[in-house]
Amino acid sequence: MNDTLSNTRQSRETIECDVLIVGAGPAGLSAALRLKLQANDAGKELSIIVLDKGSEPGSHILSGAVMDPRALNELIPDWQERGAPIKQPVTQDKLLLLMNEKSINIPDALIPDNFRNQGNFIISLGNLIKWLADQAETAGVDIYAGFSAAEILYDQDANIIGVATGDMGRHRDGSMKEGFQSGMEILAKYTVFAEGARGHLAKELIKKFHLDTGKAPPSFSIGIKELWEVPSDQSRPGLVIHTTGWPLDKESFGGGFLYHLNDNKIALGLVVGLDYSNPWLNPFQEMQRLKTHPSIRKYIDQGRRIGYGARAINNGGIPSMPDPCLPGGLLIGCNAGTLNASRIKGIHTAIKSGMIAADAIFNALLDNRKNDLLTEYQTLLQQSWLWQELENGSNFKPWFKKGHMVGFIMAGIEHWLLPRLGIKKSPGV
Repeated sequence: MNDTLSNTRQSRETIECDVLIVGAGPAGLSAALRLKLQANDAGKELSIIVLDKGSEPGSHILSGAVMDPRALNELIPDWQERGAPIKQPVTQDKLLLLMNEKSINIPDALIPDNFRNQGNFIISLGNLIKWLADQAETAGVDIYAGFSAAEILYDQDANIIGVATGDMGRHRDGSMKEGFQSGMEILAKYTVFAEGARGHLAKELIKKFHLDTGKAPPSFSIGIKELWEVPSDQSRPGLVIHTTGWPLDKESFGGGFLYHLNDNKIALGLVVGLDYSNPWLNPFQEMQRLKTHPSIRKYIDQGRRIGYGARAINNGGIPSMPDPCLPGGLLIGCNAGTLNASRIKGIHTAIKSGMIAADAIFNALLDNRKNDLLTEYQTLLQQSWLWQELENGSNFKPWFKKGHMVGFIMAGIEHWLLPRLGIKKSPGV
């Protein structure tokens, strides 16, 4: 080991807290807020630290999403009165089957329930994160923005006791630059990992503790999104469009989306399953092709792109979810694989998983426990509506891998016909 690195570790500042949360996304902030509100209601002093790599919460999130408010209703029942930046309800759903230059508008009666968005909202996720961070800080949560967790800390029994943040100001060879600042160690009774899909710390934990033993291989997609500003005559606030078919081939999993926010903004994107077999397929190029289709181009041809980005999406569902319980830690949100691929939604599931984690941790702290295995989290997770929702959508990707039309037919059977026949759980593919 580089002697400079070793000496720096010995000189790190140490901070102690009751609960440390890595990641200020919807899952991490919801866990922090729920935990702090419970402590305040019970008259308990509880120190909670949230680490986030961005300069401020929400700064690295590309906005434009459709959110189911169910979990937020549970976390903050009066969110509307508190001024949450959730203003634009979904007013219309469209599902388009795209071909080269044409499209078929799927009749409303044939749209599977999982693609319906009545009661949902089109939001700026970045603005929601900033608002949630304000709510958490008002409750007494400490948010350390601009600090990335670089290393997981363990005790002699391999229990998680916290993380160390990264050093700032090193040359490539590890030597210190002028103005060097060493990282700090943050020690906690419980550490919650809310990094999002494919978090680098979660990958270490999954490997170290064999959290994927007996699980299906993980499945990921790439989601490419652009934010557009368009003239008012091209804006249709509240309109949600999902597409299937072109530009992807029949063997590739994925589809497009177009969400009309307020203020003449449109979020446009394409999701492509990363298990595609065509070696020439380029998700970025497919996204550019999508924008040229007449059914899409008509909404943006007079506008300008004001933001863009991409992120990994875990869509394996329950079969590929790693065990979320660790000695001294928990995985929540997309770190735990809670995104519902059948609905293309993960905000409400992330919030709910954070709330469930907070409940498990709070009960453990009341019993004066620390750095142990919180199996209660898994139990509470499996007893929640979140688990039931994920179970209902577990066949979505396998069916669509058999072809777009097969996928829509089977999605309709599973999400519309079977519930009306009193069959709550469909058989596996």
